[in-house]
Amino acid sequence: MATFRIPRYYFFYALQFLALIQSGVHGKIYQVGDLDAWGIPTESNPNVYSKWSKNLEFKIGDSLFFLYPPSQDSVIQVTEESYNSCNLKDPILSMDNGNSLFNITAPGEFYLTSGVDGHCQKSQKLYISVSGNGSSAAVSPASAPSPSYPTVFGSIPVQASVAPLLKIPILMSVLTGFLASLLLQAR
Repeated sequence: MATFRIPRYYFFYALQFLALIQSGVHGKIYQVGDLDAWGIPTESNPNVYSKWSKNLEFKIGDSLFFLYPPSQDSVIQVTEESYNSCNLKDPILSMDNGNSLFNITAPGEFYLTSGVDGHCQKSQKLYISVSGNGSSAAVSPASAPSPSYPTVFGSIPVQASVAPLLKIPILMSVLTGFLASLLLQAR
């Protein structure tokens, strides 16, 4: 009767696979405004969205969750100029299903507002900044550099500076696994 033995190097391949999974981006999902739904801020708290984003550090891989009645509101991504002037024409991205998820896939400045006329003027808008090193801090729109127009599908134009950073952990993991398997086979 044949016995089934698993070679020792398979164990190291499994460990490397687990390490590779753990080194991936673990994004958080933030409900915009925390307990409040996406809507026009109240008179008692007109800066709810700017206050909310100042206390958070957004990273590549995170998502913003906008909860709202789809028949009454929407979310659009706009340029900095459109954000400051509340111009709703020609949005970069439109979401209107009531459970909108904005995935942060690239560094840059993100300007989001309601797609309903008059809501932006009543401070229903959100600005966040995501740096290229995987962490970020919210900055006021006045001091922010010009946007690169990132969307949920990537940046326009595409920024190549993120890709080499993501390849390093993968390469190191593959090399470590390969070297470990060679050492075990030599025994």
